[in-house]
Amino acid sequence: MNKLAWIVLACCALGAPAARAEEPEPLPGIEWEMLDEGQQQLLESQKDSWDELPSGRQQAMAEGSERWLAMSPEERKVAQERWHKWRKLTPEQRKRLRERWKRFRDLTPEQKERLRTAYRDFQSLTPEQRDRLRERWRRMTPEERQHAIDRRRDRSAPPPPRRP
Repeated sequence: MNKLAWIVLACCALGAPAARAEEPEPLPGIEWEMLDEGQQQLLESQKDSWDELPSGRQQAMAEGSERWLAMSPEERKVAQERWHKWRKLTPEQRKRLRERWKRFRDLTPEQKERLRTAYRDFQSLTPEQRDRLRERWRRMTPEERQHAIDRRRDRSAPPPPRRP
C-alpha cells in the first residue's frame, strides 16, 4: 500500500466516528467504478484488491479519500504529520489515545469547550510554566487532583486543605 493510501486510511481511522464499528448492520460495499476519478487515483494501490476489502473498509477509505481531496495543502501536511506521529506510537499508546478520544466524544458540548479552553490556556503558558504545572500535578494526591478538577469546573469552590 503506498504512503498516501496509508495516510488516507489514517484519516479514516482517526476522523471517522467509532460508533460506525458498533453498528449492527454491515455497511454496503462500494464498487470501484462508483469512486470518482480523484478517489480512484488516490486509492490506485487498492484497485486490484478493492472487491476483497470488507464493505466497512471500502466505506471508510472512500470517505477518507473524499476528505483528503477536500483538504488544502496545509491541512494535508498536518494530516501527514499526525499520521507519522501515529505510526511511531506503541500499541499501548494508540489504545490510550483511542480511549481518550472516546471519552472526549462522549462529553457534552459545554464540557468539550471547557476542555478546549483549558488546553489553549495551557498552550499559552511558557515552557517553564507548563513544566512547573506538570510537576505540581505529579506531586498531587488523587484527592487533590480531583479537587483541582472540580475547582476548575466551579471556580467558587474553596481551596483544598494544605498538606503538612
